[in-house]
Amino acid sequence: MEYDEKLALFRQARLNPFDRGEDDRPPEGKTPLQHAARPELFNVTRTPSSDRTMDLGLAEDHFSRPVGSFVASDIEQLKMAIEECKKLILELPEHSERQKDTVVKLIHLRLKLQELKDPEEDEPNLRILLEHRFSKEKSKSVKQTCDKCSTIIWGLIQTWYTCTGCYYRCHSKCMNLITKPCVRSKVSHQSEYELSICPEIGLDRQDYRCAECRAPVSLRGVPSEARQCDYTGQYYCSTCHWNDTAVIPARVIHNWEFEPRKVCRSSMRYLALMISRPVLKLKEINPLLFNFVEELVEIRKLRQDILLMKPYFITCKEAMEARLLLQLQDRQHFVENDDMYSLQDLIDISTGRLSCSLTEIHTTFAKHIKLDCERCQAKGFVCELCKEGDILFPFDSHTSVCHDCSAVFHRDCYYDNSTTCPRCARMTERKQDDIPDEKEA
Repeated sequence: MEYDEKLALFRQARLNPFDRGEDDRPPEGKTPLQHAARPELFNVTRTPSSDRTMDLGLAEDHFSRPVGSFVASDIEQLKMAIEECKKLILELPEHSERQKDTVVKLIHLRLKLQELKDPEEDEPNLRILLEHRFSKEKSKSVKQTCDKCSTIIWGLIQTWYTCTGCYYRCHSKCMNLITKPCVRSKVSHQSEYELSICPEIGLDRQDYRCAECRAPVSLRGVPSEARQCDYTGQYYCSTCHWNDTAVIPARVIHNWEFEPRKVCRSSMRYLALMISRPVLKLKEINPLLFNFVEELVEIRKLRQDILLMKPYFITCKEAMEARLLLQLQDRQHFVENDDMYSLQDLIDISTGRLSCSLTEIHTTFAKHIKLDCERCQAKGFVCELCKEGDILFPFDSHTSVCHDCSAVFHRDCYYDNSTTCPRCARMTERKQDDIPDEKEA
């Protein structure tokens, strides 16, 4: 938005608190706040310099663009006017009209001061810094906080950027001060979690400095409070640690605990980017977890069934046209393996969401194979041991599958290879018959 458009917006939204009729107008030759304030409150000697101070701070139009650039004295004079306005607010009666009008005037003065400190400039729409890809934001109404200086971003009068990779937000004027690389690059190069619960090394090992920006910290809060990140176990200053909370992967895997813990800003972004990545192999990290969490066993069985259904779908024209496998597009790893989990999977298992959704998808898949599609039904099996019953499929709960030839039998007929598989026997006999023929040839 150009400056003239901002100027028109400010003037349209701004109210004139002293325009209430002839009886309430200030005496001729005095500005509104000079009329409202008592002379002893300001205690200013009438000099050309003080006149300029009152004109800058208390004149009616605070948004006219001056000629040339501002110098430090202009900002200091505006600060003096703001302080005088704050004193006046304390002196006026509570909830009076004059106090409310003075508060509005104080807001206008502060906006003007902010505009002088951060003048409008032509900023590029995209900037690349320390692997961040900063995109210029166009939103003027959403209040955000700068991740560098920890102050509010006033989108109406300040230019600000957001990294499209890790969502790092900062003022345009703070960009050259950024020292933290983009967290997404860490996710790309090192997609693994810290699997020790709060691996603390001690503040003394950190030389009583923030683990990220190296600012001095202490547990007493002087000069800055030391805040521990439950994910890394290290201590950070209040600028790098805002007491954000997140679910800690190590606590979930070892204790099945999902209570959010306080983490630093960089850990929070890293965990947010990693939450949907399937990097946790539970049967290697903590295989005993399946003995204590029944929901995990249920989900594992559903995933194994879906993997058995996958060959039917990729060879079925109707299934490909219906795009049945796309029902799992948010969890692509479910159609690739049955042992990798993401942190989001474990969170959804604990809340029961994953069990409900996956059961519904499993039912839809089974209905297509066993009832809706004749081609898929033709790929079923008949138990060769009892030669009775309906058509069998490897994902049925009452069946057993030969690990060598993948033939399907009733579970009561086939006990995990303790019974000889007829199909395997035929294949072995056929190979033996082919050997003499090859010798004769």
